[in-house]
Amino acid sequence: MSDRVASVNRDTRETKIAVTINLDGSGRCRLDTGVSFLEHMLDQIARHGMIDLDVEAKGDLHIDAHHTVEDIGIAIGQALAKAAGDKQGIRRYGHAYVPLDEALSRVVIDLSGRPGLEYSVAFPRARVGEFDVDLVHEFFQGFCNHALATIHIDSIRGANAHHIAETIFKAFGRALRIAVERDARMAGQVPSTKGSL
Repeated sequence: MSDRVASVNRDTRETKIAVTINLDGSGRCRLDTGVSFLEHMLDQIARHGMIDLDVEAKGDLHIDAHHTVEDIGIAIGQALAKAAGDKQGIRRYGHAYVPLDEALSRVVIDLSGRPGLEYSVAFPRARVGEFDVDLVHEFFQGFCNHALATIHIDSIRGANAHHIAETIFKAFGRALRIAVERDARMAGQVPSTKGSL
């Protein structure tokens, strides 16, 4: 049984969200958010990150998906920070390139304790089905602010908006898997010259 499991509940006037994360999982996820495309993307994070992820969300989708997507990012970030604890023994840094047909994206993560998002993505259209692609940025901004992570996301090329989004989420999952992975050579140590992250 992993000791790196955490649950977070986020209740606001706009959303009610419950997240559970297991950093030493098998890629299993259970999702009930009302935002189908986001669920497809969260499944990529879980499967490629080899984390278990449960997300239940009720949001003001009668307005739009903005609050729901952003707050899910926030809650997952909070759960990850809680599960990672003092970050002793982890690799801290992770990066991945992922292609999907014509699309290629790169994600680099530092679980630094300092939130920052560098996001260089141009989508060729504004929506994938009913999903507003601007919400990809909102998800990751919410995540990095609350996971206290520095994240660089670059779409290197791509012509299909679905492919671009999917490569970003897959690369994020793979980079996150590396960053939270336990490093036997760092056992009992925090991967920083400061002694804390």
